[in-house]
Amino acid sequence: MGFFDLFAEEEENKKQREVRKEGQDTEFANEAHLDLREEELDIHKHRVETGDVELHKQIVEEEKEVNVPVSHDQVIIEQRSVDHEPTEEPISAEETMHIPVTAERVDVEKHTVVTGEVTAHKRSVEETEQVHDVLHKEVAEVEKHGDAEVINED
Repeated sequence: MGFFDLFAEEEENKKQREVRKEGQDTEFANEAHLDLREEELDIHKHRVETGDVELHKQIVEEEKEVNVPVSHDQVIIEQRSVDHEPTEEPISAEETMHIPVTAERVDVEKHTVVTGEVTAHKRSVEETEQVHDVLHKEVAEVEKHGDAEVINED
């Protein structure tokens, strides 16, 4: 039996069923046919927006305390006694000695550096969601009356 023969056979069975539907009250011939139907679920999915994420940055202030070692000059004056040694130099009016004194001063400047980065991306996550519904189905029931012999071939 070929592929197209199946369609021809189905079409013939359909015509026979139509004839039987018209003549429901007629006497039973050699064969009876009853279509059984049942419901199936048609499940469709669609995307809905459930929220959003904003990514932004803000500036925060942080007070920083840093210890910086600095140096400065100290002038130490020492005076000591000498055992009256004779000298050739006369006593003069004024004698001045100039001693420069230095100190380190701290200058603070700021500069900006990149310390990290933030990236964002989306990914799709598969989950399983259970759907519950009541489906209806037609089933055949066979009733026997009297001594009728029924053979059920499944």
